[in-house]
Amino acid sequence: MSNVESRSAKRADWDQALVDIADYVCNFKIDSELAFETAHYCLMDTLACGFQALDFPACTKLMGPVVPGATLSGGARVPGTSYELDPVLAAFNIGAMNRWLDFNDTWLAAEWGHPSDNLGGILAVADYISRQARAAGKGPLTMKDVLTAAIKAHEIQGVLALENSYNRVGLDHVLLVRVATTAVVTRMLGGDHATVLNAVSNAWLDGCSLRTYRHAPNTGSRKSWAAGDATSRGVRLALIAMTGEMGYPSALSAPTWGYYDVLFNGKEFEFQRPYGSYVMENILFKISFPAEFHAQTAVEAGMTLHAQVKDRIDDIEKIVIETQEAAVRIIDKTGPLNNPADRDHCIQYMVAVPLIFGRLTAADYEDEVASDPRIDELRTKMLVTENRQYTKDYFDPELRYIGNSVQIFFKDGSSTDRVAVDFPIGHRKRREEGIPELKKKFVDSVSPRLGKKQWAELDALCADHDKLAATAVDDFMALLVV
Repeated sequence: MSNVESRSAKRADWDQALVDIADYVCNFKIDSELAFETAHYCLMDTLACGFQALDFPACTKLMGPVVPGATLSGGARVPGTSYELDPVLAAFNIGAMNRWLDFNDTWLAAEWGHPSDNLGGILAVADYISRQARAAGKGPLTMKDVLTAAIKAHEIQGVLALENSYNRVGLDHVLLVRVATTAVVTRMLGGDHATVLNAVSNAWLDGCSLRTYRHAPNTGSRKSWAAGDATSRGVRLALIAMTGEMGYPSALSAPTWGYYDVLFNGKEFEFQRPYGSYVMENILFKISFPAEFHAQTAVEAGMTLHAQVKDRIDDIEKIVIETQEAAVRIIDKTGPLNNPADRDHCIQYMVAVPLIFGRLTAADYEDEVASDPRIDELRTKMLVTENRQYTKDYFDPELRYIGNSVQIFFKDGSSTDRVAVDFPIGHRKRREEGIPELKKKFVDSVSPRLGKKQWAELDALCADHDKLAATAVDDFMALLVV
């Protein structure tokens, strides 16, 4: 039977999910000291990740202008380099380097993701706006503006992820980076409520990347630049909206053609809580290991067991890993691993390396280390199973645990203790223990690439929250230029 109403050209009301994002970005005032403090550490941690990635040619070959010479004097600068680019391309550069080593912050819920990916777009646009303002004799943005945008981008991405699993319908979480970046960057550019609505509707209309490149047998390096692509696209959509380009009120809910019907099995988004500052306050930092976050505590357990097993590798009969359902689904992987991107999403590989070597670094995913036959030999002896309590604690909003346990059984019938870790050092419950390590990560990653005077000024700035917040964005970014 035909549906006369479905053929009506009457414009629909704006989807409430879009209105809520625009209301939040335009009207909500962040007053949480904890959120700002955590955002400060998030900035340091994300820069550390980006600077580390500059040691890897696979990353740096994708950076710089799209074609030689296509730079922009007075444009947005890319930390750790001398590039000055238009803000769209700068966002790709910054986003790709920050994400390359799978070492930046993480949010785990029905959907997972890395909200600091949005800093690619936020830093690029903030630097561009500030430099343009200076040239026009106006005042630049401050780093508090950057931290505020980061808190809001984290919140949009994280709240959308709490109850809505995009991965279960085959879609990649970088969609949420594009949506969050689009929203906050449009506001940074001066967009009003209507403009933010227009921009965000177009972000949803872009659809979504498939997760193909994150899973066997196609795991590859696109997962390291996909977030850079998403945050860059968010900047482009924001700039388009700022021209007065129209939006699409029922981008999500339109029958047949909207996001829900096309990509989400007809299901509307569900929300656990309103937008505030919850996500930034509870963000998970990857401090100790550049490893997919569902395996962080498994790696820590492996490190704990290293001393007991390093001289008995050949005597191991079986290794039992208990983990959460999400880890079983996405990083329980057997068979040949083809590249670093394949290895850093394999829980067996990420446990084998610390058991053998007592470490797990970004370099341990490269071919030189992966060629050690002991790694694959141990992988064949591993049994990965779901621990339902770990899964329950993973989804509990008051806990947000990411538990794993590892126990090793030897051929002579003996075994190690079962080493269980409920939450990693980057968890909010371990902030007192984790922040000193985060600061060390920042120092070790950034200081070697900067001049002594330049580093001393940046280090002092990052040690003083109030001073950092009051610093002009273009002055801060100048300290990162090499």
